[in-house]
Amino acid sequence: MAISAELTFGAVALLAFWSVLIAELVGDKSIYALTSLALRFHWAAVFVAFAVASGAKMMAATLLGGAVMRIHGRWPYVVSAAAFFVSAILIWVDEPPEIGQENTRRGDWSKAILVCFTSFFFSEWGDPGQIAAAALVVKSHVLFATWIGATLALMTKGAAALTLGVQIRNRLPQRTLRILASGSCCVLGFLAIVRV
Repeated sequence: MAISAELTFGAVALLAFWSVLIAELVGDKSIYALTSLALRFHWAAVFVAFAVASGAKMMAATLLGGAVMRIHGRWPYVVSAAAFFVSAILIWVDEPPEIGQENTRRGDWSKAILVCFTSFFFSEWGDPGQIAAAALVVKSHVLFATWIGATLALMTKGAAALTLGVQIRNRLPQRTLRILASGSCCVLGFLAIVRV
């Protein structure tokens, strides 16, 4: 018997929220990317880009269902690594020599959203959270509830990581933050390449 016959829409959404949140918190690199990007860009721009990218990725996971679970090989890791390296370059280049704390908060929103969206959307495909969401759709046949629960789980994880990143940003000089954010993206890119 399918889960959809036994569980309500809310129960499927809650199950998706819980399973995706737990899957994402265990060994997920986007937490570090969120924190790193919050060191450089306004937290709201990072969160908006993360929320949109998360919603789009979870929609892809729910639509593809079982197909996401069958993706094997090196290509998801290569794309993920490339996204992190491009993000590191974009964070590093085009930086004014002296930038104050106030300027960082107002910063160029279009650049912040582009860098952050690219970092999150093109990395970590086929991760445990997407696989959990896809598996739940395959089992329950309730796409919308799974998508809502999974997306809310990612946004909860993102809010926690951003809180940490903003606290660090408010206490360190901008040059140090730029080096940390760029370096973190490079490390994440290397970690993705190692899995190829």
